[in-house]
Amino acid sequence: MEHPDGLRYSAEHEWVAVDGDRARIGITDFAQDALGDVVYVQLPEVGAGVAANASCAEVESTKSVSDIYSPLSGTVVEVNATLADAPEQLNQDPYGAGWIFVVRVSDPAELESLMDAAAYRAMIDAA
Repeated sequence: MEHPDGLRYSAEHEWVAVDGDRARIGITDFAQDALGDVVYVQLPEVGAGVAANASCAEVESTKSVSDIYSPLSGTVVEVNATLADAPEQLNQDPYGAGWIFVVRVSDPAELESLMDAAAYRAMIDAA
């Protein structure tokens, strides 16, 4: 399973790629594997405020429906609209084409609560 270095990870299995005050967010390889085949993604609204650790999107797979939590507080500035027609991108390329949304971060200090790749791998291995 892949967990790229350079990203931050939440305990809820979301990844975060930070670029200035913007954070691109998706689900990890571990999460997409646990979900099974993704058939639908409900994206957050552009302009919506999100709170750290609060549900803001939803993924439906052949196994279940799962909430997606924003790892950081801020405002949604972009969503991956291609997931509407190609939700399988979450399974095929979770760290690339399968990203879900971008947040303009309102509290950069929240990044400190996220794990690096080594800590995330250790959490999964301990489960």
